[in-house]
Amino acid sequence: MKYLNKEEFEKVNMFGIGVPNIDYAKYFIGDSFLNFLVKPGETPIFLANVTFEPGCRNNWHKHLSKSGGGQMLICTAGEGWLVLEGQEPQELKEGSIGIIPPNTKHWHGAKKDSWFSHISVEVPGEKTSNEWLEPVEDEYYNSLKG
Repeated sequence: MKYLNKEEFEKVNMFGIGVPNIDYAKYFIGDSFLNFLVKPGETPIFLANVTFEPGCRNNWHKHLSKSGGGQMLICTAGEGWLVLEGQEPQELKEGSIGIIPPNTKHWHGAKKDSWFSHISVEVPGEKTSNEWLEPVEDEYYNSLKG
């Protein structure tokens, strides 16, 4: 379900918006928020609820790994996009899951007309890191229908 109204969105965003995603703001167009569900470094899996305001998306990026790795997105509220390079855009709606293989260029974020929240699950692997790339072009983003 789409939510343009932040107060209505917050009623259904069961894991909470969290705090402004200041440390990674340079890799996002628009405002995003981060709510850690486990303390980073205390478990082998990174798990956080990431929230995007309408129109917000992250830059193209890769989750690099020698073996294993990658990322899973579990949509918890609102509607958004997941785009793997060379593939059709995938709509993410409440309850849907996006799978991002390791070393795959991709981006994800909210639709233009909805707040969006997903749980980010970083899949454990060997020699993992993130490589941040260029922003998603406005013309391309604005052409997405859904």
